[in-house]
Amino acid sequence: MTPPATPAPAPVARGAVPLAEVVRGDLVESVHLGHLVVLGPGGEVRLALGDPATTIWPRSSAKPLQALAMLRSGLDLPDRLLALAAASHSGAPEHLAGAREILAGAGLDESALRNTPDLPLGRAEARAWQEAGRGPERIAQNCSGKHAAMLATCVAAGWDTASYLDPAHPLQRAVRSAVVALTDDDEPLGTVDGCGAPLFSTTVLGLARSFGRLAAAGSGAADGDADVARVARAMAGHPEMVAGRGREDTLVMTAVPGTVAKIGADGVCAAGLPDGSAVAFKILDGGDRPRPAILAAAVRVAGAADVAGADPAALDAVADTPVLGGGAAVGAVRAAFGTAGA
Repeated sequence: MTPPATPAPAPVARGAVPLAEVVRGDLVESVHLGHLVVLGPGGEVRLALGDPATTIWPRSSAKPLQALAMLRSGLDLPDRLLALAAASHSGAPEHLAGAREILAGAGLDESALRNTPDLPLGRAEARAWQEAGRGPERIAQNCSGKHAAMLATCVAAGWDTASYLDPAHPLQRAVRSAVVALTDDDEPLGTVDGCGAPLFSTTVLGLARSFGRLAAAGSGAADGDADVARVARAMAGHPEMVAGRGREDTLVMTAVPGTVAKIGADGVCAAGLPDGSAVAFKILDGGDRPRPAILAAAVRVAGAADVAGADPAALDAVADTPVLGGGAAVGAVRAAFGTAGA
């Protein structure tokens, strides 16, 4: 009997290499594979692991590009709320109040939201929400700031609000154009993200390019239109609104001034430094646990420690993910690469 043929790996798996190791005691217990790229200020590749040309769904790492499309379509928000438009927030009171403020400014309320109802993303926030007798709601879901801003954009532009999630809606066509313009990735694929909004593919390399351009425009290190610069300045200036207390993108932006960082579901992350250097990666198994260690190591390769005002100790703390045994640390999650590739 002829044995069945071994199936070819999925495209995203081809060429993947170790990005992080989980160490327990004296042994590597597990390994997380993926694709990663670090770019210099001019877009030159400083470090490539796996295949940075791999096409991925950027998930919530695309939110800064979505916010850019909103600004270009007429959205007008203070920086604190613009950062929330690009957020996967934890559901803290300031996040929910900000989403409601965006809606109220457009003459709308929570009933206009079309994102997926959920509990707050943060553990403490979800516990407090449930203890108050609340269940899954649209305002509590981590994308409510983005959806509120999408609705406010539609009001500003005179577009229909009920159909704002339709891929053919002018807002979503503007989002697609922004993704192509900043990533240089041609003909992106389309699908639906977890929150219900249209989602467009990028390559790992294209995602890194877009964050380098955002951050460089925000710092003035490179020419960029005013809207690109505004998104970057809003995120870098209000990192607590982009994610929340104790979360790695907020922590990295706090540790390295002028940095723009954004995680995405299923193991995606990107960051841009103020000189235009950038990183992006996709963890093949989609897990969250190795992401902080990979992010901290990648931005170090990109030169984060040399940024004026950077706090190297705080950056080290981002990477600190202990492996527990009996409640005590017996190992750690560590990046499988370092500054040697810089």
